[in-house]
Amino acid sequence: MGRKQKSKQGVPPTLEETRGTVKKPNAKAEKKRKSTEETAALQPPKKQIAQEKKSLFEESESEPENNDLEASGDEFEEAEELSELEGDEDDDLAQDEFVQDGEDDEESEQDSVFDSDEENRAKPMFSDDSGDEDDLQVANLEAMSRKLDEEAELEKKEAEEELHTNIHPTAPTILPPKDEAGLVDGQPTSAFTQDLSQIQLRIQEINRVLNDFKNLCEPGRSRAEYVDQLISDVSVYYGYSRFLTEKFFELFPVSEAIEFFESNELPRPVTIRTNTLKTQRRELAQALINRGVNLEPIGKWSKVGLQVFESQVPIGATPEYLAGHYILQAASSFLPVMALAPQPNERILDMSSAPGGKITYVAALQKNTGVIFANDANKARTKALTANIHRLGVRNAIVCNYDGRKFPNDVLGGFDRVMLDAPCSGTGVIYKDQSVKTNKSERDFDTLSHLQRQLLLSAIDSVDADSKTGGYIVYSTCSITVEEDEAVIQYALKKRPNVKLVSTGLEFGREGFVRFREKRFHPSMKLTRRYYPHVHNIDGFFVAKLKKVSDKIPRTVDDAAAEEEEEHYNAEDDSVSANSENDNLTFDDEADKAIIEENRRKWLKSKGYKVSKKN
Repeated sequence: MGRKQKSKQGVPPTLEETRGTVKKPNAKAEKKRKSTEETAALQPPKKQIAQEKKSLFEESESEPENNDLEASGDEFEEAEELSELEGDEDDDLAQDEFVQDGEDDEESEQDSVFDSDEENRAKPMFSDDSGDEDDLQVANLEAMSRKLDEEAELEKKEAEEELHTNIHPTAPTILPPKDEAGLVDGQPTSAFTQDLSQIQLRIQEINRVLNDFKNLCEPGRSRAEYVDQLISDVSVYYGYSRFLTEKFFELFPVSEAIEFFESNELPRPVTIRTNTLKTQRRELAQALINRGVNLEPIGKWSKVGLQVFESQVPIGATPEYLAGHYILQAASSFLPVMALAPQPNERILDMSSAPGGKITYVAALQKNTGVIFANDANKARTKALTANIHRLGVRNAIVCNYDGRKFPNDVLGGFDRVMLDAPCSGTGVIYKDQSVKTNKSERDFDTLSHLQRQLLLSAIDSVDADSKTGGYIVYSTCSITVEEDEAVIQYALKKRPNVKLVSTGLEFGREGFVRFREKRFHPSMKLTRRYYPHVHNIDGFFVAKLKKVSDKIPRTVDDAAAEEEEEHYNAEDDSVSANSENDNLTFDDEADKAIIEENRRKWLKSKGYKVSKKN
């Protein structure tokens, strides 16, 4: 069947019209044929074929033979039927499509209708030879590929030049200009621009410079100057004391330290812990979802935690909360209990248990078996501890109020496991208490670390090393400073050689410091775990687990030397005090007796007794 042309076709000419065209002179047809041949090279291959067919058709018209006219009429009748099927309306193009060869009658009968398939077979797109067509296509593809590669390489080169232009020619001017007296425009550096938006921008720029100091630093400026200005800006922008800011910059690289400061401005996610003594997490989640609470499991590392995103009801006043099905508890507070891994029927001591989140978790893991001593040194906090124990249905806990340092000598010992969540500076939960930013000093950290060391030694002494299932101590703080974490553990390992660090069993968290600045810690310190708000999205926390291998404390050479030195100093002090007393024995007994008697009379008179006058 014939090929449908893009342009419109009309009704094919009638036989009379055809006969009229036959009478045209041959010169005109020849001239038209030559003009079409000249333009064929500039037209697409398909149009060229049509023009050649048209010229042949006009040559055939120039021969006045009746047989040819009759054949032509029959062929145009066939063309009319085909054009009606295809719906074209262009007369000239209809003649191009349906042509005859006037020189051969047999060929005119076979080729009276032009087929597009025959055109493709006879006339390739680019050449008369079909083999050349494939070669041309391959050549075109290769040329196009080379052109695309050249364009991509040019774009890459321009991008590199633009980046080089933006960074390298001049380093950004960030630091204030200093004169020889260390002043900025005649004022101290601390007074340099207190606009918070400018300070924030300068913090970002200094951070960028410090990450590529070699290429971005200003000429004549040292790294210490940038760091000093950054510490000053962070202190002003986030509201920290310079002392605490420097301490945090010692813990983290510059970029991570800024992330830490930023994370302390945001609250941690609200989390609850399912009380498995009364319900299961799936049942609790479904009940809270029905009340309009949007929540999901806290993570794969916990089987009882749920994170609350949004609630249409107060999460601390639902019927499920009042019935003791869950407790509001920070995710970081799960970690010490998970590290402790209490077993049923064990005797466990929690030296600082208020408000009761950790101790009730221990009771749930024990399934209300064994005995738990829930101690807290603050008597006022034991009220909330007792209330949570009753609400959550804990029946194996004993609440007590002792100084943790009195265990085991003055209170009780021989526990299977001891958990110590020691009092700390709270540098891991600054978002809860913003006052930590300014009210902590070096003396506070020294005092707290001293208390933590004493409590940890008492916790170690309270554990029974011969316990069949236990003999473990878990030490934790909600602080991230080395003085309260690794340094305390190092002190305990030195003073109690009968304990060793073991794995906490926690699946995530950063390893503790083995080296920190000039300090060196025991290699097993990497078994401890650190948690940061900007990394794990929980409170800053530290967890360490120790195993007591013997109840006998072996004496070390350092301990013996220290005791001998202490006895020597004590003996010298006693001798000096005795000599001084002997040298100053010049008291008047009579005068002292009169003074004592006078004071006695005044005391009796103040009590309402009638005292006789002095003789």
